[in-house]
Amino acid sequence: MTKCVYCGKIYNIPKGLTFIMKDGTIKHFCSSKCKKNMFMKRRKVKWILKPKKIKQDKDEIKDEIKDKIKDKIKTKEVKEVKEVKEDK
Repeated sequence: MTKCVYCGKIYNIPKGLTFIMKDGTIKHFCSSKCKKNMFMKRRKVKWILKPKKIKQDKDEIKDEIKDKIKDKIKTKEVKEVKEVKEDK
């Protein structure tokens, strides 16, 4: 299983193109389309760029909620303590 240098697609070895540079480096391309675009120095092509999604673990979300709740409880306690002191 090789990975295309240009688009990052994983494909089997019998498919695709293998290009050996003069300096001995090997570049694998999944199609001639990728090879042509690579050598024309196109980097921002729509079919390559994918939007990045931000994922948060459920544990992280739970921790954030717990922290917010703790902050709210602390502020309420502080307000109550101030009110009690003022009453005395």
